[in-house]
Amino acid sequence: MAQQILVLGASGYIGQRLVAALSQQGHQVKAAARQLTRLQKQQLPGVTCHTIDLYWPQDLTALLDGVDTLYYLVHSMGENRDFVAHERQIALNVRDALQETPVKQVIFLSSLQAKGTTDSEHLLARQYTGDLLRAAGVPVTELRAGIIVGAGSAAFEVMRDMVFNLPVLTPPRWVRSRTTPIALENLLYYLLELLHHPAAEHRVFEAAGPHVLSYQQQFEHFMRVSGVHRPLIPIPLPTRLISIWFLHLITSVPPTIAKALIQGLKHDLLADDRALRRLIPQTLIRFDDAVRQTLQEEEKLVNSADWGYDPQAFSRWRPQYGYYPKQAGYQVKTTASLSALWEVVNRIGGKERYFFGNLLWETRAALDRLIGHQLPRGRPDRAWLETGDAVDSWKVIIAEPEQQLALLFGMKAPGLGRLTFTLSDKGEHRLLDVRAWWHPHGMPGLFYWLLMFPAHLFIFRGMAQQIARLAEKNSEKV
Repeated sequence: MAQQILVLGASGYIGQRLVAALSQQGHQVKAAARQLTRLQKQQLPGVTCHTIDLYWPQDLTALLDGVDTLYYLVHSMGENRDFVAHERQIALNVRDALQETPVKQVIFLSSLQAKGTTDSEHLLARQYTGDLLRAAGVPVTELRAGIIVGAGSAAFEVMRDMVFNLPVLTPPRWVRSRTTPIALENLLYYLLELLHHPAAEHRVFEAAGPHVLSYQQQFEHFMRVSGVHRPLIPIPLPTRLISIWFLHLITSVPPTIAKALIQGLKHDLLADDRALRRLIPQTLIRFDDAVRQTLQEEEKLVNSADWGYDPQAFSRWRPQYGYYPKQAGYQVKTTASLSALWEVVNRIGGKERYFFGNLLWETRAALDRLIGHQLPRGRPDRAWLETGDAVDSWKVIIAEPEQQLALLFGMKAPGLGRLTFTLSDKGEHRLLDVRAWWHPHGMPGLFYWLLMFPAHLFIFRGMAQQIARLAEKNSEKV
């Protein structure tokens, strides 16, 4: 039977897939997160999108009204300096809301726990969250999983980037730790089927794949499947010596997330999934097959709304590009109207050129010309840009009036990038976000991003502020 379902954390790689699957099964789904642009564009049947910050959840009680099942997929790993306290506060807020508006069941996706004590903030945050949710008085099914093999999984993407980006793998001793990696497809099946097996009391299940593998063995399997071979020489360095800057250099996974994740990898995280498999039997996907499926899925990454389903972007994508984009940008609040902001943004490449730091933009283009890459110059002679238009070497891939303008990067560089101008109405003010997104191609792509970093520190701030100033002048004239 169809249920009323609320998914908290719907914007994550698991949440997006779960919402789509619940929609296909005919459920009425409230998808809630801070950023829901991708899900909103999909317009899934039976799905409504709700923007919410669970740290300040004024609307949470109303969202819970009429809900049968709550999926709790929230995990702010590495987003806050003290993200354990941050996660506890979010769990407290959800607990309080559940006490006011109870649901029939809560399904909480958690992490396998280490034996004994741990100093891993990642694992501690999961413990505290589970305890607080159970205090709400609603039956909680906690599903614990270790490494998830799927596109977007931080553990998988760190391993992928290390293999693709480093000539020699010299990981520290956490690679000897063992775990039971599970394919994302298997994990999603468990999450969906738990809907049909409600309980009257709290319970904890552990999910596992068919193999017990050390992280070193996972590296070896990954290299065999991908065909990318690297010497693997573990060195006896403790985890605490892995610098966040080193992670920032070798992987496109956000470094704070990678660091929090690796803190937990020094433990053996072995699942006992016998109870779960008795309740929900399924064929478990072998690790090699899960890696193969994930790499095939990642080949289609840019065939998405983020890239306007642009065929040129899709043809330029390479399997070695980082799954997670590096990003740099700036947001500015303004009193200008959306129409005024949109009018100014559409001037890019014209008289104002790029609004700020034009000498830097010209210098970057000159570097391409030095290596023989002839760049076009100019833009259409009309006020409004359209999808497919050329602005110098950029290509317009998204032109949604008063919402977003996105340009595909056209210069020579090791990777694939886009520049976005995103507008939103916040009632008393408008918000303009100017942001560059970069999927690096191996170490050259990461070095290129670092080389551009000094300019990124101020160029997008200047662009956003100048666009806002010009738009405010236009609004005043009106």
